[in-house]
Amino acid sequence: MALYILGADNSKEMDEISEELSQHKFKTIEKEDNYILMKKRRYGNLLIHAVCLVIALWFVGIVLFVNVVYFTYSFLWASPNVLITTETVDDEGNPLEFSNMDEILRKATAIL
Repeated sequence: MALYILGADNSKEMDEISEELSQHKFKTIEKEDNYILMKKRRYGNLLIHAVCLVIALWFVGIVLFVNVVYFTYSFLWASPNVLITTETVDDEGNPLEFSNMDEILRKATAIL
């Protein structure tokens, strides 16, 4: 699971960013005064699941296993996490590297 960090100047801006991500089906996992943690579950591409199912039913059953592996990968490891924070440094004093909204939305809608 990838963690993307978005910076905000205050709690109002954090809420605005959170609202925008909510419109793209991100769910709030945890919320504190200085951060909001959100996640979007990915289930994989429906077309890929359908093609794998048809091939598995007509030709080779092993393709069904490939389909289950693809779903598991999409659900557990390809689901992006977003941390919206007002902090500028981590616990060790290193500056945080912030992502941009386009990068996050591209990852959230990627096929693989």
